[in-house]
Amino acid sequence: MSEIVQHINQLNNQLQQLLKQYELLKKENAKNRQQLETLQAAQAEQLQKIDELHQQNLLLKASLTDMDGADKKALEQKISYYVKNIDKCISLLSK
Repeated sequence: MSEIVQHINQLNNQLQQLLKQYELLKKENAKNRQQLETLQAAQAEQLQKIDELHQQNLLLKASLTDMDGADKKALEQKISYYVKNIDKCISLLSK
């Protein structure tokens, strides 16, 4: 009978260790998720900044020199893209 009790105690100890590990992993996972969200937000900011710099570059090229066909087309596409986004925003606001 004492063997059974001993075995149950061992199982209980192992279960307690597993529960502690589980809690530690849960905390680590939450910390990693928070870090991931922070990094994703920083990445989004950087991508937005890159896009803004590209736009500024196109505008500077347009204002300083005569644009070649490719640059002019790229600028027209950007303007068209922004007009479409503005139209989308206006339609969403009017709903």
